[in-house]
Amino acid sequence: MTVSDVVELEGHIIDSGLMERAFTVVMDLGGEFDIEEFHVGTRKDEESYCRMRVIADDEETLHPILHELHQSGATLAAPTDATLTPAPADNVVPHGFYSTTNHPTDVRIDGEWVGVENIEMDCAVVVEGVENEDGNVVAEDGEVTAETKVLNGIEAGDLVVTGDAGIRVKPPERPRDSSGPFGFMQGGVSAERPSESLIRDIAEAIAETKAQGGRVLCVAGPAVIHAGGGPALARLVREGYVDAISAGNGFAVHDMERSRYGTSLGMDVETMEHPRKGHKHHIYTISEVVRAGGIEAAVEEGLITEGVMYECVVNDRDFVLAGSIRDDGPLPDTITDAVEAQNAIREQARDADLVLMLSSLLHSVAVGNCLPSTTRTVCVDINPATVTQLLDRGSAQAVGMVTDVGTFVPILAEELVE
Repeated sequence: MTVSDVVELEGHIIDSGLMERAFTVVMDLGGEFDIEEFHVGTRKDEESYCRMRVIADDEETLHPILHELHQSGATLAAPTDATLTPAPADNVVPHGFYSTTNHPTDVRIDGEWVGVENIEMDCAVVVEGVENEDGNVVAEDGEVTAETKVLNGIEAGDLVVTGDAGIRVKPPERPRDSSGPFGFMQGGVSAERPSESLIRDIAEAIAETKAQGGRVLCVAGPAVIHAGGGPALARLVREGYVDAISAGNGFAVHDMERSRYGTSLGMDVETMEHPRKGHKHHIYTISEVVRAGGIEAAVEEGLITEGVMYECVVNDRDFVLAGSIRDDGPLPDTITDAVEAQNAIREQARDADLVLMLSSLLHSVAVGNCLPSTTRTVCVDINPATVTQLLDRGSAQAVGMVTDVGTFVPILAEELVE
């Protein structure tokens, strides 16, 4: 005796590889499939449709298959409402809670699909505007909403979505062509592309984002300063092409060390020489900024007169410095509480329409984990493994460059400003 269920796949499912993934999932997990209906879109603006019956020997085999298909964008042909279970305590989710992907997601409440706000991977979904009445979910007067919550944000009594029923995931589809200002952001990583033409494409993407009223977030590592890209990044902040900076203690220290002493971690960024006692410049910088009372105070006192942090202060650009156990000092502005830092990064990520990730694997991963898969992302690093790891998180609109960030940022600034 076998068990089965019917799922539907709709959209540009062939171009996006969804059909291939669906077939692979079913076979790899020990099931079979039967195509009951299949329509192929033959024009660029025409979608395809597939109705597929998934067959397995037992429920224990079928459920994992349906779960994996669901995560890839397949939906049950006869969906039911989502199951809502109250959280038993603060920071505690119910057993079997639904763990989110970074793709746009809907949940079905009282027969209606409700979009999940602030979508982010590895979170729970909490529904508000409904009440439990005799074991049923009944909409109250007013709007029903759903949003993601990290596990440490769950409060006792929150109605948390459990199981896979009544959930619809919509992975972004790969465009059928490269038309439009962001069409080039679908090619992955390549060290063979003409770098200047790709940088020009990225500059156009940033300009288009700003023209549409969007926000650009830059995740920057200390290597940006060390490799000589600091002045160009400061220029992008000053000219309004970068709205926010997400970085660590080291980036800010290197940047302000360059302003004070012309060095980055003791190395003269112009001559590449190591001046006498230059290795102490970073700790001198920290002590001077601490004595002033913070980065803003150091700028107001005239202690810091140029650089990325200077431009953030004088142009009122948002910045978040998330600390780590490796930090010297740290600076007064560095957030040393990990949960507080996560929440600050999360707010930046949610407001971003395009993200530049520049030579910072750990901070880029942290920001990337907070981004929906629809956010345009540019990753630049001299290490190809870093770029690949950052792009593999599932963004449908991402591009990677394996190059020296000290070369990339000045060319980008020239393309945008000149």
